Amino acid sequence: MSNWTLLLPILFLACFGILILISPKRVYAAQAVLALLGTAGALVTALLLFGKNLEFRTGWVGLGIDFDLRLYNFSSFIMAAITVIVFLTSLYSSVFMRSRPFPRMFFGFMLLEASFAIGIILANNLVLLLFFWAGMLGMLFALIMTGGPNASRTAVKAIVLNGVGDLCLVVGAGLAAWISGTFAMNQIRLPLDSFWNCFAYVMMMIGAVAKAGAFPFHSWIPDAAMDAPLPLMAFLPASLEKLLGIYLLTRVSLDLFWMEPGSALSIVTMIIGSCTILFAVMMALVQKDYKRLLAYHAVSQVGYMIVGVGTALPLGIVGGLFHMINNSMYKNCLYMTAGSVEKQAGTTDLHKLGGLGRKMPVTGFCFLLAGAAISGVPPFNGFFSKEMIFDAAMEINPVFFAVTLLGAFLTAASFLKLGHTVFFGKAPADSGAQVISAKEAPAPMLVPMVILALGCLLFGVINSLPLHGLIEPVLGSKLTESFAGLPQNMIIAGVSVVVLILAVFNHRYGVKKSGKASGAADHIHYAPALKQIYGLAEAGKLDPYNIGMKFVNAVAAVFFAIDRVIDKIVASLTSGLAALVSAGIRKVHTGQHWVYVLYIMGGVAVVAFVFIISK
Repeated sequence: MSNWTLLLPILFLACFGILILISPKRVYAAQAVLALLGTAGALVTALLLFGKNLEFRTGWVGLGIDFDLRLYNFSSFIMAAITVIVFLTSLYSSVFMRSRPFPRMFFGFMLLEASFAIGIILANNLVLLLFFWAGMLGMLFALIMTGGPNASRTAVKAIVLNGVGDLCLVVGAGLAAWISGTFAMNQIRLPLDSFWNCFAYVMMMIGAVAKAGAFPFHSWIPDAAMDAPLPLMAFLPASLEKLLGIYLLTRVSLDLFWMEPGSALSIVTMIIGSCTILFAVMMALVQKDYKRLLAYHAVSQVGYMIVGVGTALPLGIVGGLFHMINNSMYKNCLYMTAGSVEKQAGTTDLHKLGGLGRKMPVTGFCFLLAGAAISGVPPFNGFFSKEMIFDAAMEINPVFFAVTLLGAFLTAASFLKLGHTVFFGKAPADSGAQVISAKEAPAPMLVPMVILALGCLLFGVINSLPLHGLIEPVLGSKLTESFAGLPQNMIIAGVSVVVLILAVFNHRYGVKKSGKASGAADHIHYAPALKQIYGLAEAGKLDPYNIGMKFVNAVAAVFFAIDRVIDKIVASLTSGLAALVSAGIRKVHTGQHWVYVLYIMGGVAVVAFVFIISK
């Protein structure tokens, strides 16, 4: 296969995305078909390229900055995952986006976003990587804006938070290239034994985790869940950005730099992952909206991946990458179930939903499988990937194991509440006619959900399929054993199952205490001390973006005050000097002819004197 074929997945998506954007507004069917054709072409090409080792390099900017693409084990499987996700999302959106605002823009920008994403995966030059990375940021802003005028604030928030991470990535990439003397990523291998090497790693790590939506760069995601089109959430925060962020974090930690297990930077990375798990899942637990609850879990789940990769142990890295691909499957499926509920029932407010399992059995079945997978119920895929991460975390420090285990408990509690409320409970009396008369979603929305839900079961029961075929080859010679099959540490697995059972008892207690399924977490939400913390969080006072903007506004106010003072001083001096000069000029202008003649003669004498002296 020719090396230039590496361009095909990028070009398929980019060209069809542009065709959609220049198509007439009113031809929705044509836009949906073009999206399916473009994503199908990219998917077929990615599958044909799967497992190949290819490089495409041509001159670009000069100074060692080439248009350099490389396909190998890691990039091959991530590219396949991206194209599968974008194709299934296009199929789902072909029905969901009908009668929604700006479908043409949504389809066009979604394909361009996927094109930039594949460019990132294939890029073997740091500058080329940054080029595609910046393109994704622009498309993210545009995609959020397709939610309508009310989405503008969220779009700005997303571009600011992601822009900070991207700036850190630029700094880190520049330092790595300067230290190593090359922009070629496969030629950079830096030990973390000096300040500048460590600083470069930290900057690139921040860029990677920010793209993945980790704390504290996460707070745009719950807002986007309410403002942006729902397929965007399934496509980007739930899937694509996790794939890209964890891909880059793994490349930075394993290839570009050499991170040792238990080192200071390993611990820092794991702390970021642990905080992401805990803070996000605590917020997810108390949400009263289907989409917003899933949004916080989209943040929380990336914490497990960061912890796994941060251990720098083969077990943890394989677990983190396995969880990355598992998350893309079950989280995409869960968002699709939310979209089906929103389209068919007209709301995602948990207070108005109930009993949909009988009216939407396929959607309910898909939720059940995906919810079990994200909760870590055996034998689903999420159970096996979490067990690897738990085991590796315990080997580094039991504190990290405790945090990840607590996250698993709260995750299970969240989805017990969500599933019981929406699908298995009774609809409240004031739920509305659309909820009562809801029926199953159309087939193009169900097919992607069923594929993803069954994939969650398949990748668990036969976990050797993804582990042997996709993930373990990424580590190559670094891996001396396979982790397929049952968990290595059955004691930790037993503890995990006990935690799931405790989550069930917690749910039953919460339902009995509050009298309703949607209030199953109220005893935690309004517990002493937690009530005050939750109050601050729900008011946005703990949002890192809001805190940062207050600081920015305070600094801006100080500089504005300084500017006003300087302006006043300058204005006063200028006007005062002008007044003095004006007063002096008025005094010498007497209006007498002979005085002006003397001025002229005096001026001529001064000029003549200066001329004579200069000679």
